Amino acid sequence: MSLETTIAAIRPADEAAMAAARERQARLTKPAGSLGALEDLSVRLAGLAGQCPPPLPEPATVAIFAGDHGVHARGVSPWPQEVTAQMVANFVAGGAVINAFARQNGADVLVVDVGVAHQLFGGPNLLDANVRHGTRDLTAEPAMTPAETRQALETGVSVAHALIDGGARCLLTGDMGIGNTTPAAALIAAFTGRPAEDVTGRGTGIDDETYARKVAVIADALARHTPDPADPVAVLGAVGGLEHAALAGFLLGAAERRVPVIVDGVIAASAALAAAALAPDAVAAMVAGHLSAEPGAAVALAHLGLTPLLDLGLRLGEGTGALLALPIVAAAVRVLHDVATFDSAGVSEK
Repeated sequence: MSLETTIAAIRPADEAAMAAARERQARLTKPAGSLGALEDLSVRLAGLAGQCPPPLPEPATVAIFAGDHGVHARGVSPWPQEVTAQMVANFVAGGAVINAFARQNGADVLVVDVGVAHQLFGGPNLLDANVRHGTRDLTAEPAMTPAETRQALETGVSVAHALIDGGARCLLTGDMGIGNTTPAAALIAAFTGRPAEDVTGRGTGIDDETYARKVAVIADALARHTPDPADPVAVLGAVGGLEHAALAGFLLGAAERRVPVIVDGVIAASAALAAAALAPDAVAAMVAGHLSAEPGAAVALAHLGLTPLLDLGLRLGEGTGALLALPIVAAAVRVLHDVATFDSAGVSEK
C-alpha cells in the first residue's frame, strides 16, 4: 500500500459519535465534568472509532523504531553510537525499562530496525526493516534521499497495519537511536518555525559545551537546508532520522485504521508533526501520553493541539511515557462501557 493511499484514507473524527459520548458522559452517575480530561479523551476516542462507546484499547503493542544518525559524528551526544544496537539487544532480551513497563501493563513490545548502523543478531520480537545503516550527516547533506524517506515512512505504515491486523487495538510509539534528539529538534523547529535554541534539550544528559554545539549544529542544518514545512517528506529527508520517518508512517497507519496511538516523548512528537503535515486529520488518532522534559516536546504538542496526560519529568524515550499513560487511556474508555447512568442505577440527579 502506498503512502498516498494511506493519506487519502484518513478521515476526520466522527462528530455524531463524539456527540453521543458527550451525551452519555452527562448521564453517568457522577457530577458532569468531574472526570476532567478523561471525559474529553473518551469523546475523542469515540470520534476516532466512529462509535460510542469506543472499543477498549486492548491488547496494546509498543513499536520501538531504532536508527542511527550521521550527525552523531558532530559530537552532539556523549554516548557511543554502538549503544543503539546494544540497547536493541536489551529490548529483545527483555531487560530495558520499556520491557518492565510493558510487563506491568500487559503490553507487547516489537522492535523495528529501520536504520541501525551496527550488526544485530535477531530475536523473536525484532523486525529487520533496515533502510540504510544510519542516516547521513544532516549538517553536510540531506540525512536521507527521497526514496529512503518514503521507504521509512511506508515501513511505519506497514508495521501499524500488521499489528492491527494481528489484533492490537492500541498502538504506542517507541524509539531508540543515539543522537536522535538532534534531528527531532531540527524537525520541530522546521515544522513550527521556532528557533533551534527554543526546541533543543540536553537529551541523555549533556554538558554546557556539548549543548551549545548541539544548538549550533541544528541551527546550521536548518540554515543549510531551509526546509519547507509544506513539503513534509522533504523536511524529514533533510533533517530527520529513519526512526522519525518510520514513526510518522506508524502514526498515519494507525489513523488510517482508526486505532488510537499513544505518542511518547520528543522523538514521537517530532514525527507527529510530520504526520500531521502530511494528513492533518491524523491528529484525531493521537493521544499525548506525557510531557517530555525535552523543551521541543511542549512546543510540538502545543502546535498539534494535544494535551499530555502525564508530566513526570521523563526523558528516557523507548515508549516509556506512552506505556505509563496506557492505563489512563483504558480508564477513559472503560467509564463509557461500565459506569451506570442515573436512570439505570436509580440515582437521583441534582
